[in-house]
Amino acid sequence: LGALYQHLSVGIPFGPEFFSVSTNELIPKFVAALLGLGLNEAAYMAEIVRAGINSVGEGQTEASMALGMSWSQTMRRTVLPQAMRVIIPPTGNELISMLKTTSLVTAVPLSTELYGRARDISGTNFQPIPLLLVAATWYLAITSILMIGQYYLERYYSKGISRKLTRKQLQALADAQGKPLVVQPTPEPPPDIPGGERR
Repeated sequence: LGALYQHLSVGIPFGPEFFSVSTNELIPKFVAALLGLGLNEAAYMAEIVRAGINSVGEGQTEASMALGMSWSQTMRRTVLPQAMRVIIPPTGNELISMLKTTSLVTAVPLSTELYGRARDISGTNFQPIPLLLVAATWYLAITSILMIGQYYLERYYSKGISRKLTRKQLQALADAQGKPLVVQPTPEPPPDIPGGERR
């Protein structure tokens, strides 16, 4: 907006000006950067959430309503916990993508952004390559932390989707039935015969 109009003013054309404001003061740089990144990701996130909610069977909603749950309780207790299994992976990927997209915020120009700060420092000491490597290292570190968080969130929300019982679940089942836990070892694959054939 500031590139097109430097001031927004209210007044009589070619006459006195009643009110004037600078467009750079009207929308701060941080708010403009936030709006740009938010609008860039909004459509993707809307589709991700829509697909996640649609992935839950309609019978789940009907069963919750039959139990007397309200619409908000149905969403909170039945639909969203199941939809999160579908929502979390692409949301994590979009978050990491948005982190990398923050380098485009230099167009605003927001100087507190990582790439913008590296560019400013390289302009004073005339060594752009080492500072770009530092910025890339920071992006890599933050991306790795986000990937670890995404892994644990996916693991948390994927509970109950696997049919394979954990050792703790097997122990609880054995205790409930009053039987000792018997874990059968997995058989070792047969060793190779020197001729290349298996026994």
